[in-house]
This record gives sequence, structure tokens and C-alpha cells, in this order.
Amino acid sequence: MNQIKACIKGVHGYVPEDVLTNADLEKIVDTHDEWIRTRTGIQERRILRDPNKATSDMGVEAVKGLMEKCNFGPDEIDLLICATVTPDMVFPDTATTILYKIGATNAFGFDINAACSGFLFTMTTASQFIMSGAFKKVVVVGADLMTRITDYEDRATCILFGDAAGAVLLEPNEGSAGLIDSYLRSDGSGKEYLHMKAGGTLRPASEETVRNREHFVYQEGRPVFKSAVKGMAGAVDTVMERNGLQGDDISWIAPHQANLRIIQAVADHAHVPMEKVMVNIQKYGNTTSATIPLCLWEWEDKLHKGDLIIMTAFGGGYTYGASLWEWGY
Repeated sequence: MNQIKACIKGVHGYVPEDVLTNADLEKIVDTHDEWIRTRTGIQERRILRDPNKATSDMGVEAVKGLMEKCNFGPDEIDLLICATVTPDMVFPDTATTILYKIGATNAFGFDINAACSGFLFTMTTASQFIMSGAFKKVVVVGADLMTRITDYEDRATCILFGDAAGAVLLEPNEGSAGLIDSYLRSDGSGKEYLHMKAGGTLRPASEETVRNREHFVYQEGRPVFKSAVKGMAGAVDTVMERNGLQGDDISWIAPHQANLRIIQAVADHAHVPMEKVMVNIQKYGNTTSATIPLCLWEWEDKLHKGDLIIMTAFGGGYTYGASLWEWGY
């Protein structure tokens, strides 16, 4: 009997309509288009401006699109896991909120917070429920409303982030297509360089934390850049070596979209040409847990059954890793 694999059967993305360009940012902070493009590769990003909507609403749109595309209803979902660092609220979790809003009454859900590696970690976690035989339909959502935790007085970070969501359908497969291997790691020593200072139990919200602008993303660029290249490149190396692969064997790399120079360094290290690397950072910026599913969504018509795809990411904490998938349709 063949081993059951968790296979990707569909993907859909959602981005808000409002666009924030580099020219717009020039009016807000001391920066300019060329400086942003040469250092990050970003030209514009999307923003969810409606104050009455939150991360779950973007997730709902992505899941609705996925259900329509793959022809299944909310009552067929067994499990939904949402990767996010910007939940609607501390509790209930965003996954449960998405399930409620789409009318999924036969499922349970929970969130995973692994910063920008959230989607990668969640895909591997979700796959275990499929591979064990416990469930037939699992939906993974990567969604972040990063502009709500972005400090637009901080020129170093406000240029980076946008809002978006992506959703993936996982189903069992007894053939070769599906998750082949994952290498995931966490390194808590990196938390001082990339984190949110307040809002948790260590520093609960107070007049002081709000006054000091501690409820926004804090990042020290240089150490994060170096660690991201090392972490992602090392993870890709490990997955390729464990599976006896060379650069020519890889159909696509789907990397987290944090910085174009990081992406280029990882591709170069893996000896994979940029023509085989999914890059859309110029349009959406860093959408945290949504970057990889957005790439899969945009490249879906270029993917073929049997393609070998490496997904790789790096996030605050630090968290990082890579996963090898054989595309299923």
C-alpha cells in the first residue's frame, strides 16, 4: 500500500484594492523611490484601509475563492489552520473566526504564529493530519494585516509591509505528488533583532507602551538580513542534499518575499536561476504569512503536475526552513 501524502489541490489569493506606492511613502516619511527599490525591490504594496475589517476578512476572501475554484463547500472542510501574526484579537483565534464567517460547521481550526515562516510551518503541520489519515480536506490560510502594526514614522520598516491573504487546499494522495520533505528550525536568540516590544504578557499594553510606540514591528536590518540569507540558504541546501537534488532538478523556488537581495542570494546559493524563482515583492511587499501562497497563486498557470517546488522562509524569533513539494495538478 502506498504511503498517503498531503497534496496541494488548489490555491487562491486575495489582496486589498488600495495601493500604497513608493511615491505615496515619500509624502509620509523621509525616503524616496530609488532608495526603496534598490534596497528592497519593492515598488508598491496593498493596504486594507477599512477600519471595520481585519485579518479574518482577508482570509475569508481567499478561502471563498479557493472553494469556488476547487468546487467544494464549507461543510466539507475538516480542518482550517491560519498562519498569522496579526490576529483579529488575542482570542478567539482567527481560524475559528474564518470558519464561522464562511459557515463551516463540521470543522475545527487554530492559528500558528511563526512570523514570516508561518505559512511554511503551517503547511507541514497541516500535512500531518492528512498523512495520518485523520482528515480528507484541510485548508491552510496565510494572512497578515501588517499595515496595522507598521510604524509610519519609522522609515526603515514602513516601506516593507503590505496586507494580503492566501489559501491552499490539501488532500490525500497515494501517488508521488505532495509533501516530500521539510526542514524547519527555530532560534530564539534572534528575538532581539525582530519583534514587537509590547502587547504580550511581558509588556502588556499601557499608556507608556503606546506613548513609546512599542506596538509596532521592530527590526534591526543588518543582523536580520545576514541571518535570513544564512537560514534560508542553509535550509534549502539541507532539503536538496537529503533528497539528492541539484539546482537543475528544481522546477521552482517559492521564497518568502522579504527583500529581493535575500531572494537573489538564496537562489544563487542553490544554483537556481532567477527565471525559476517566484518573485512578486515589487507588487505586494512583505505580507508575512501570505507571501508564499500569493506566489503559488500567481504562478499557478505556470505550474505542471510533477514539478518539484521548494518553499523557503525566514521570520522573527528567528524561525526558518524549507519544504520540498511535488506539484499535484
